[in-house]
Amino acid sequence: MSPVLKKGSANLTLTFVVFIVILLVALVPFRTYLDLALNHTAWRFGINLNNIATNSYVNWINSQSDEFISTRDALFLNKKAPPFDVIASSNINILGQQSPDDKKWIEVDLSDQKLYMKESDTIVGNFLVSTGKWYPTPTGEWRIWTKLRYTRMKGGSKALGTFYDLPNVPYTMYYYKGYGIHGAYWHNDFGTPRSHGCVNMKPDEAGIVFNWAAVGTRVVVHQ
Repeated sequence: MSPVLKKGSANLTLTFVVFIVILLVALVPFRTYLDLALNHTAWRFGINLNNIATNSYVNWINSQSDEFISTRDALFLNKKAPPFDVIASSNINILGQQSPDDKKWIEVDLSDQKLYMKESDTIVGNFLVSTGKWYPTPTGEWRIWTKLRYTRMKGGSKALGTFYDLPNVPYTMYYYKGYGIHGAYWHNDFGTPRSHGCVNMKPDEAGIVFNWAAVGTRVVVHQ
């Protein structure tokens, strides 16, 4: 190859590399939305990329205590979350100590972003929630398998800007693997999708549902 051709090829390669770098830098503000598109596209093909759907995450939940830990380090979408200012009541039955009342059940309507407390067909309470934005919230019917006054939640992607590490998540009721109904202190956008797949509630309202429901209470999630 002649020196001229070699020089031209080198210039072309350098131009290509510079173009890719510029493209990646330009896409940084949109990387969280690229992650969102990826997760929802995979979901349409029956692929769940959410780490909370794994057995290893369930094992991590089972290894946790439900006690408050002394830290204010919380991250949501790679950013520091607001200070935690809700203390979950300790005067409650947890971890399977309650007996479920089969007349009681929880309905989550993804279309309306609302949670309903029901006794048979009677609505005894309803609240705005925030369900899956960055990862979809599965639809189906399950039963609460554990209740924790506090728990730590972690997932998402640091590289794509959707990482979260949230200690002391209050009033958590896990109903399907790592999917749960819980209080959310890091945002106040209830009524619109905002979560990584769980059902977010205002902490005080989550406490109402937590005290009303039991391990074994049925949870129905639908569009």
